[in-house]
Amino acid sequence: MNKAPVNRKHVVGRLLSYVGRGYLALFVVVILCILVSAVASVSGSLFLGALIDDYITPLLAMANPDFSGLLRVILMMACLYLVGALCAFAYNRIMVTISQGVQKRIRDDLFGHMQTLPIKYFDTHAHGDVMSVYSNDVDTLRQMLSQSIPQVINSAMMILVTFVSMLATNLLLTGVVILCIIVMLLVTKFLAGRSGRYFVQQQVKLGDLNGYIEEMINGQKVVKVFCHEEEAQEGFDKVNDALCESADKANKYANILMPILINIGNVQYVIVAMAGGALALGGIDAGITLGTIATFLQLSKSFSNPISQISQQFNSVVMALAGAQRIFNLMDEPSEEDAGTTNLVNVREENGALTACREKTGQWAWQRGDGVLRPLRGDVRFESVDFGYEPGHSVLREISLYAKPGQKIAFVGSTGAGKTTITNLINRFYDVQGGRVVYDGIDVRDIKKAALRRSLGIVLQDTHLFTGTIADNIRFGKLDATDEEVRRAAQIANADSFIRRLPQGYDTQVTADGANLSQGQRQLLAIARAAVADPPVLILDEATSSIDTRTEKLIEQGMDRLMAGRTVFVIAHRLSTVRNAKAIMVLEQGEIIERGDHADLLAQKGRYYQLYTGQAELS
Repeated sequence: MNKAPVNRKHVVGRLLSYVGRGYLALFVVVILCILVSAVASVSGSLFLGALIDDYITPLLAMANPDFSGLLRVILMMACLYLVGALCAFAYNRIMVTISQGVQKRIRDDLFGHMQTLPIKYFDTHAHGDVMSVYSNDVDTLRQMLSQSIPQVINSAMMILVTFVSMLATNLLLTGVVILCIIVMLLVTKFLAGRSGRYFVQQQVKLGDLNGYIEEMINGQKVVKVFCHEEEAQEGFDKVNDALCESADKANKYANILMPILINIGNVQYVIVAMAGGALALGGIDAGITLGTIATFLQLSKSFSNPISQISQQFNSVVMALAGAQRIFNLMDEPSEEDAGTTNLVNVREENGALTACREKTGQWAWQRGDGVLRPLRGDVRFESVDFGYEPGHSVLREISLYAKPGQKIAFVGSTGAGKTTITNLINRFYDVQGGRVVYDGIDVRDIKKAALRRSLGIVLQDTHLFTGTIADNIRFGKLDATDEEVRRAAQIANADSFIRRLPQGYDTQVTADGANLSQGQRQLLAIARAAVADPPVLILDEATSSIDTRTEKLIEQGMDRLMAGRTVFVIAHRLSTVRNAKAIMVLEQGEIIERGDHADLLAQKGRYYQLYTGQAELS
């Protein structure tokens, strides 16, 4: 995840845009409620002075005091405080609605944008770190919106209203309060500045920790097989210690800030009391009465407490802004580029000519931007293709090959020779850097990616099953597939027999990425998923590598039926699976060093011959 410094103005602006989308009226109501609550609270302090000077003091001097006026004023104060309490309750409830709504929209936008990101992004970013954005970073943002922001706005309103009231009450005592507040602000700036920097680091380290945990959970079997529990623990301790260190420093400064500010506020209270008493007794300011001093003491508390509260929320705000920066960094990742104009459409034949139609006919054609139709056949050609994942590091060099409709093309070679890269270029997970890939006579860069991938079926070495039933997972290849189509696809892959033996058959629930199934069964379901899609081009990336020999034989007949009339690209370490290929490409260091069918390559007695006869091994 991008660890660039937090641009707070930019982040705050984007957050406000989310609040403004659908919640502007509610936010205005929140501001009004906060203002009324602040005015009610300060008015209560001002009432205190009038209560003492105008009611309590005169009543003490009366022989037969009348308490009706005092009761009336107390009831007025109670009503005022009640209004303030109701407004505080209202704006807190409204902010919960706003924060949850903003959180939902941000997650919606995050997930929607993530679907547009290229495969390269997920190849180069830890999945746990990305997940941390959805969970930790979005949640800190929610807490800021629902708790910190209302508190900060309320405190700011209180400071403003209280300061105006203090100026109207007594200028000399206001000056005393201002001197104490300056000290509080300097302390806040010093401590909050340091804690804020470490809170930003804490969010980054938390993402690193989540990434490591996710990696270890996925690789737990490997860890145990090689008895690397201690090494895994050491790695965890390292990232956990880094998180602990940043969190410790952040909270160390944050936790001492509030006590210091509270004590400065208490010192301020004493100084104001002493100054007020000195002014009243010394006759320096004849306008100061007992009620004035009581009012000002209350106002000084009302002025210093909000500053302490803002300081307390500062770290939460900084942490949330750091999380928001990570959220927006993910949102700002460039989407997968697609300049293609050729689409894939259903067609029917009328009077010997193809016509595009909306109904599903089972016949497809490429439709160029000018409306010209070209039948989807599955003719794939590489013309002098060069490619590298990083600049200056070539993975493929001058790759030229062709696969006619219905042909099976196999790739063999050492690990890292470029076999999987070739298939990644066909479906445009990556784009070529030199030469071109042509599909039915069209450069694949001119075909819309969604249309291109709809015409391809891919079975990967690493299968992934989703939460749902067996049928749902097969149907993932074609979401509108009927139950009959699902069963037929399972039969093609020879998965039907084992599915029927499951407790609920096709309705058996798949859990934890298929943990309740064997590796071979998961692979068979992946093949069935490709079969139900019924694509003209099929890519098998070592699709039988995790299947035992008996299971492999079971699916060969089904695979032959599936491959009939389709162009098939096969990557396999087991040379027995590619003997019937129309052409076998032997790759080494990104180049095709041998090509031909099984018999031709054996006759050449080159690299393939050595591999097949056991004189050499794939590394």
